[in-house]
Amino acid sequence: MEYIMNQERVAECIFCKVVQQEDGPGNLVVYRGTAAYVILNRYPYTSGHVMVVPYAHQASLEDLSAEGRSEMMELATRSIQILRIAYHPQGFNIGVNMGAVAGAGIVDHVHLHVVPRWGGDTNFMSSVGGTRILPESIEDSYFRIRRQWE
Repeated sequence: MEYIMNQERVAECIFCKVVQQEDGPGNLVVYRGTAAYVILNRYPYTSGHVMVVPYAHQASLEDLSAEGRSEMMELATRSIQILRIAYHPQGFNIGVNMGAVAGAGIVDHVHLHVVPRWGGDTNFMSSVGGTRILPESIEDSYFRIRRQWE
């Protein structure tokens, strides 16, 4: 929660920065498309929480090209297929938060969340304890999901 509530923002966009790095557990990019890529959320709601991010640094969907928006949706669909194989979730939350008042943690670079869900996967630890409990490390999630993209 501290990360989300932090009012100080780094001058360089994290989404633009990670695509300049080599793919691996360090940058968490699991797949690169032509106009967008798929990355694990470093602060996931559940194991397997990925984001589809356009390469274009734009704050809103309507500022992206039609091709960019289209590829984002295709990669979201492919992410759902991969997460079904890797985690066997019972459902999904799919969404885009545009603007700070809509809950966007990174306001200046639009991205789409794909969150696998299971019955009973929510708990009180986030609100009471200020922490999340995940059954798998982010590194293990990276390798599990990356294997399916390959």
